[in-house]
Amino acid sequence: MLCIVLGVPLALVLARARFPGQRLLRAFVMLPLVLPPVVGGIALLYTFGRQGLLGRSLELAGIQIMFSTTAVVLAQTFVALPFLVVSLEGSLRTAGVKYEAVAATLGAHPTTVLRRVTIPLVLPGLASGSVLSFARCLGEFGATLTFAGSLQGATRTLPLEIYLQRETDADAAVALSLVLVAVAVAVVGLSFRQPRTLAAEAESK
Repeated sequence: MLCIVLGVPLALVLARARFPGQRLLRAFVMLPLVLPPVVGGIALLYTFGRQGLLGRSLELAGIQIMFSTTAVVLAQTFVALPFLVVSLEGSLRTAGVKYEAVAATLGAHPTTVLRRVTIPLVLPGLASGSVLSFARCLGEFGATLTFAGSLQGATRTLPLEIYLQRETDADAAVALSLVLVAVAVAVVGLSFRQPRTLAAEAESK
């Protein structure tokens, strides 16, 4: 959900706006695609940790993010966000602006244009990007372990549990791995559904 909240505005800005520093913003958004997850976790640690750039101020306000459930969400959003932005930006560029321009000339408010024209046009790209982001979160390991740790009942995700079970109970690790593989196959299958099918479902709703 956080990927959608942050990714949709970012994709719209990158696809529709023109401003100084746009390439830099795009490079920053795409950075997690090329960085090792552990490096991303360290970057988050030095940003939101107790002695980090923002962590010190948050600590004074009584907000601790490092090694918490919030840290898991931030780590997974950091590594998964580019998948949604890339997918949605490509859909926006392919759709063009002609329908939005027509709606604007007819007097539609920008919010109405976004809700009634833009989003329905790129719904397949948004759905595909969301599924791919979820799939990336599902297998996230390095950034989560570095930034959030592995606290049972708080920050331990399924990949971390599999890694730990491998040392103590190989059968349990295999069973959990099979569950993760099954979910991953289902998620990837959803991401490759035909765009026409997704669009038809959106129209029927």
